[in-house]
Amino acid sequence: MENGQLLLILSILIPSLSNVVFFNVRVLRISTIITSIISLLLSVILFIEKGLLPISGFFYVTSFTTYFTLMITSIYLLSSIYSLEYIGDAEPSGILNTKIYYVLLNFFVSSMLFTVSVNNYGFMWIGVELTTITSALLIATEYSEVSLEATWRYIIIVSAGVTIALFSIILIYYQYHTLTVSTILSLHQSSEIMRLAVGLALIGFGTKVGVFPMYIWLPDAHSEAPSPISALFSGVLLPSALYVLYRVYEIDPLTNLYLVFSLLSMLTSSIILSNQWNIKRLFAYSTIENMNLALIGLVIGQPIGALILLLSHAFGKASAFYSSGILVKVLKEKRIDELKGVSKLRLTSSSLLLSSLAVTATPPFGTFIGEFLILQSLLERGFFSIFATLLIIIPLEFISINYHVSKVVFSGKDMDNRQVNEPPLMSSISLVSSIISLMIGILYLLVVM
Repeated sequence: MENGQLLLILSILIPSLSNVVFFNVRVLRISTIITSIISLLLSVILFIEKGLLPISGFFYVTSFTTYFTLMITSIYLLSSIYSLEYIGDAEPSGILNTKIYYVLLNFFVSSMLFTVSVNNYGFMWIGVELTTITSALLIATEYSEVSLEATWRYIIIVSAGVTIALFSIILIYYQYHTLTVSTILSLHQSSEIMRLAVGLALIGFGTKVGVFPMYIWLPDAHSEAPSPISALFSGVLLPSALYVLYRVYEIDPLTNLYLVFSLLSMLTSSIILSNQWNIKRLFAYSTIENMNLALIGLVIGQPIGALILLLSHAFGKASAFYSSGILVKVLKEKRIDELKGVSKLRLTSSSLLLSSLAVTATPPFGTFIGEFLILQSLLERGFFSIFATLLIIIPLEFISINYHVSKVVFSGKDMDNRQVNEPPLMSSISLVSSIISLMIGILYLLVVM
């Protein structure tokens, strides 16, 4: 077995292997942290050591893939550490206990790593289904009627979408008599059947990516899930589904169709976003916008811009959910109008502001670099109408999110008389995550200039 394959298999298996100590929750917590560190180190080695790539066989990993494995393992580590304080010693009052929470978390990460690495469209489809199975119950960790409804909606809508995606996979097999990704991509055969398959994939896998109109599950699931899980959903689950969708798109590109649906997704989400009352739903709608902009970048042939956007978004959006999770935990409140004067929480308010700037692509965050490269490519390739529409959508998103976040941080003095303790570990993780998003942009500018 080649070194690259061995590293990849270990990075996929190790998160799940930490569950062998599930009988003791304290040991399980420690093993989760240790395995998340090891998984990240293995991903970094794959990312840096280009001599190990490409990996082809049962797995298909190129340098493009390593960005996704790096994203998944990075947010896995941050969410694992954040969970130590967020979940704490108290048992969640719902259908999950702490042990099950960590067990599902570890399986969830393994399923995402498997999905983006496997060299078979059928196994990719199974991987996407596994991410649903392992993550659905996590939404209902903080047991409530609303969270149960969000879980149910997530299962029904995403399962319907993935069922449609199955027809896409069947059509691919009918055309090629194989589902091996590397083989099919090397053939580049265009046909009516493949165009139908690629179109169905947009609806099917697009449901999980957050493509219009099937994204309606997303704000509910993101807002009701525990914040470390929201961070994984937004930061890496949706990009993992986007990776699969792009691999299908590459078979027979339907650029105009994908662009229209991506633009519709961004337009509708930005309109809804401007009138949000729930801070976690605010960031959930922002995720729809960022995912679809990355999809636009991929389909017009600007993968670098899309990857920088996705990588920086993963850290920025994770920080946004970590920060809002602290506010919800400390103040027991999700309504933006009720979250006033939180500047008293120094680290949390700083990370909330930074993450807000990150997800709205403010210079010099990495999201700005990715967005700039994508917009530049739209002009160079003659997609003027798409470019013009984005010039309306992007400022609308920027104003809406930063207005709401500024209101939360700076307005009102309601917290002045409250005795609130800022959780140090959670706040630090949140701040670190937002700074990484900033550093990605600065490092890119230093390298380019």
